[in-house]
Amino acid sequence: MKIIFAGTPVFAARALEALLEAGHEIALVLTQPDRPAGRGMKTAMSAVKLLAQKRGLPLLQPHSLKQSGLDSQLAAIDANVIVVAAYGLILPATVLSIPHSGCLNIHASLLPRWRGAAPIQRAILAGDLETGITIMQMDSGLDTGAILLQKSVPITQDDTAQTLHDKLASMGAHCIVEVLTLLQQRRLAATAQDKTAVSYAPKLEKTEAEIDWRLDAEQINRTVRAFNPHPGAYSRIRGTPLKIWQAEVAANAAGNPGEVVAIGRKGIAVVCGDGALVLKIVQKPGGKKMSAVEFLAGYPLQPGNRFECRDD
Repeated sequence: MKIIFAGTPVFAARALEALLEAGHEIALVLTQPDRPAGRGMKTAMSAVKLLAQKRGLPLLQPHSLKQSGLDSQLAAIDANVIVVAAYGLILPATVLSIPHSGCLNIHASLLPRWRGAAPIQRAILAGDLETGITIMQMDSGLDTGAILLQKSVPITQDDTAQTLHDKLASMGAHCIVEVLTLLQQRRLAATAQDKTAVSYAPKLEKTEAEIDWRLDAEQINRTVRAFNPHPGAYSRIRGTPLKIWQAEVAANAAGNPGEVVAIGRKGIAVVCGDGALVLKIVQKPGGKKMSAVEFLAGYPLQPGNRFECRDD
């Protein structure tokens, strides 16, 4: 099929690569403008742009899809479909109506659960047992279009936002290829979303990454996993912020929330509102990730020391 592809990060690049490998014609790639990224804030190209340049694909990086003349330029391509994956820009009605078979979105949740910007992280935070990929026929709403295909994947106790992202990126790539095959065979059926089961996944706020030790240990552990790799869950001890990259839930322990109750080879055990959390991998400001044992060698803690609660 003749496709206009719109996407920006690695999640989208995986889908673009799958479409190319399946033999589809990518007539144009749309991706967000280059932006500063990383510690040095140097201007960086998106993963989709890098792939498009590597494969010699036509590329546009508009700041908005409402800019003058762009809809005419897209219409002139005469594409069968526009495929959208984590693009980051809203498709106006003038663009949605351009391709013969409409616009298809690869969404990283089982819609209508977790419409919005951060479905992977919100699923982990909520303690969902599964998530998945939805291929959706786009309309003018926020992830409100009809469902064309869904596939699920379990969320394990060890999954972080990164590991779950990687699973879903691969699944999304396979799903969009499958949907286009069904579309070509006229075997694609659309199902309206259940409006009574809608939940939203708003963009993550950095303030959410600060641990509140008054919560139960399971919830705090989900916070650690959901904010890995970005922006990293953290807590302060003696005024110093410490990022926590890996932890595990332990049995209940006597003490106040945030209080260190045990230190050893297994890590740093901290009292929570219910249960305790053992910190396994941590990171000091400006330092590298290290085991709790390595951290303690240069930053000794004692039982009774206390991590600050969010509102302290």
